[in-house]
Amino acid sequence: MYIKRKTIKNDEEYLRQISKKVDLNDKSYLDDIKKLEEFCINTECFALAAVQIGIPKRIVYLKNTSLDNSIDDIKYNEAKVLINPEIISRKGKTKYWEACLSCLDNMGLVIRPYEIKLKYYDINGKEINETFKGFESTVLSHELDHLDGILHMDVAEEIIVMPKEERKIFRESHPYEIISKTCKYEKETKK
Repeated sequence: MYIKRKTIKNDEEYLRQISKKVDLNDKSYLDDIKKLEEFCINTECFALAAVQIGIPKRIVYLKNTSLDNSIDDIKYNEAKVLINPEIISRKGKTKYWEACLSCLDNMGLVIRPYEIKLKYYDINGKEINETFKGFESTVLSHELDHLDGILHMDVAEEIIVMPKEERKIFRESHPYEIISKTCKYEKETKK
């Protein structure tokens, strides 16, 4: 099945909506997750919010939480689905040049929390409380913003336009940076 991604070129208003909470009693969300999984398996990405493929529900598919894409990296493609994620707490501070499948070649320098504690439901409807740290926290924070209609460009300190091939080279000299693991995190919105 062909699954089309939403982009700012044609679908910016759609991407800016607030995704709806999933009714865990309505098992149709399992079909939504299958679409997310299929798209992510066939696409180079770290993660995806359901709204990015036309499903405005509070679901995140976490595909890759590592900056090392080697086959030996155990976390690469260790998929995890988060349903109705809620932020319990955030702390620390990181900086990374983020890109997004929905935002085309727009790359932004974004400050994110080093650590994020979430409450969410897994694919079976079981409540999970989990702490994510480092790059994993950055990836999840980006996707959680999507659920609230926020694009990384909205919170970026700086935005540049750069094709995917050039981004990989650029990031070698501008790597992921941990500023603090413990400071109070203040979310900034530049809207």
